[in-house]
Amino acid sequence: MNLTERQIIARVRARGRGWVFTPKLFTAVSDDAKAVASVLSRLVKKGSIRRLAHGLYDLPRMHPKLGALMPSVDDVVRAVQESDAITVQPTGAYAANLLGLSTQVPMRVELYTNGPRKVIRYGRQQILLKPTTPRNMAAAGTKAGLVIQALRHLGQRNVTEDILARIAEGLDDRDCKLLLKHRAHAPAWIARILTRLAEKPAL
Repeated sequence: MNLTERQIIARVRARGRGWVFTPKLFTAVSDDAKAVASVLSRLVKKGSIRRLAHGLYDLPRMHPKLGALMPSVDDVVRAVQESDAITVQPTGAYAANLLGLSTQVPMRVELYTNGPRKVIRYGRQQILLKPTTPRNMAAAGTKAGLVIQALRHLGQRNVTEDILARIAEGLDDRDCKLLLKHRAHAPAWIARILTRLAEKPAL
């Protein structure tokens, strides 16, 4: 095992099982991209790490009966964000899931991004990063962004009092301020709901 290989596997193990990473995250070890890719390929063959998709790896968590577990969507997206220095905004059913409005993570997860279009497939999961307008990215990384996108997904007719109450339960004062701040980036009907949620009436 050469120096670069020892350094890379040490860094991977230091982050612990469940860490998802890309070759770009090892520029501190070597600025030779081909050398890093070669080391990662050798480590995959040895079973030291797992290749999830092209340019995407992990040190899988292990289950006593199920064996190697697939990483969460959050873990994969976090690795891509760190590697590509991009911002993402969950949309659709995934935004609803993150707010606790649904229990299942959709098999096809879509996120807006200020970076390039990218499709990531690993296991049975598919993640689509979709370039969008600055308006759609205005609240990215905040609870307000999730609320706006989840409401868009549900549609005006399907937003019930129970759903509003569940959203309100997860909001703190900072979230409420951001809801008011980002009303301008939402359709009129969603803006009215954001105002109501921010004022925390009895829902």
